[in-house]
Amino acid sequence: MVYSDDASGASTDRPQLQQALRAARAGLFDTLLVYRVDRFSRSLRDLTGLLDELAEAQVVFRSATEPFDTATPVGRMLGVFAEFERETIIDRVIAGMERTAAKGLWTGGQRPFGYRLDRTLDGLVPDPGEAVTVRKIFDLYVTDRLGTKTIAGRLNEQGSRTRLGKPWSAHTVEMLLTNRIYVGEKTFRDIVVPDAHEPIVDLARFDIAQQILGRRSAEIGRRAANPSSYTLTGLIRCPQCGRGYIGTAAKGRYKTYRYYTCWSQARYGTKAGCCIHRFNADDLEAAVSDALLDFYTTGHDLITDAITRFQDNYAASTAAKREQLATLTGELRDNTAVVDRYLSAFERGTLDDDAPKIRKRSRSCRTTPSDRCSNCRSPQSPETTNGQPPTG
Repeated sequence: MVYSDDASGASTDRPQLQQALRAARAGLFDTLLVYRVDRFSRSLRDLTGLLDELAEAQVVFRSATEPFDTATPVGRMLGVFAEFERETIIDRVIAGMERTAAKGLWTGGQRPFGYRLDRTLDGLVPDPGEAVTVRKIFDLYVTDRLGTKTIAGRLNEQGSRTRLGKPWSAHTVEMLLTNRIYVGEKTFRDIVVPDAHEPIVDLARFDIAQQILGRRSAEIGRRAANPSSYTLTGLIRCPQCGRGYIGTAAKGRYKTYRYYTCWSQARYGTKAGCCIHRFNADDLEAAVSDALLDFYTTGHDLITDAITRFQDNYAASTAAKREQLATLTGELRDNTAVVDRYLSAFERGTLDDDAPKIRKRSRSCRTTPSDRCSNCRSPQSPETTNGQPPTG
């Protein structure tokens, strides 16, 4: 049997490895041969656990290219070196990326919206189409003082999409507004490189955007600390997309209006999200409160009647069982007396030739009523459930 994984030996969560371990536990082979130890596992802790598991299954572990045997000090040392090699490779890769970042070059990963990768320069250059959208977002936020949600709605209405092809949301707009890559900075780990590429937004406009974000974030924090809440959040489902309704607010000229809005509409707007109508929170909460109050005040008789009918039915059933129990108890007493007489006759030697049949009949009479009596006693009264009577 051959097991091969394309994934790195840094993780044990690999399909073929797990299949090999299951086969080992099932006793399908007695030796597990790997090409190299670091292809099996690069973590000494994981390697030790895997070898313990193979040992419990009585499976021998061998390496085709290394004198690896975990029962010897040399084998354990090789395991340590496998992990050391992995950590060294990681350190070398990170060091190389840090040197690349320090030069202002592209270190890989997903390119930010508004830029494209120039393979000749090995760096970022503005994308003509997307850069226009980036500048528009900053203009709407800084000059027109629109909110991130309103900006996202406008972009979606115009058919604009993010780099991943998804509708804009308030969150994605805010992430763009706070990304210093648009002023030409390149950041990798603790390395910050100014003027690493051509900026799309000037630094002064970017700083104004951060000031506005800071003030609005403080205002949002104060609103979040307000004891007013949306008690029906998540309890109402959108008939169009199936997502829950969440609490939203709109500031009017004289007051703030509370609504329950579909999550999709609240995040993406009516063009990209659901176009289902929203509900006035005060009216909806009052209607639900009135309905609950009406049910528990006028519906009390209905609940009481249901409990009373159940108790009456149980009482009638219990009376019938008790009557049957009394009859069977008398029958059992009579049959027991008959059995006793026959046993006495047997001891005296006065039974006739039909004694075997009589004894068989007497045993049947003695056993059956007792079993039927047990059945009559088996039902438990609902009034004794958990030691508490039902309240009605």
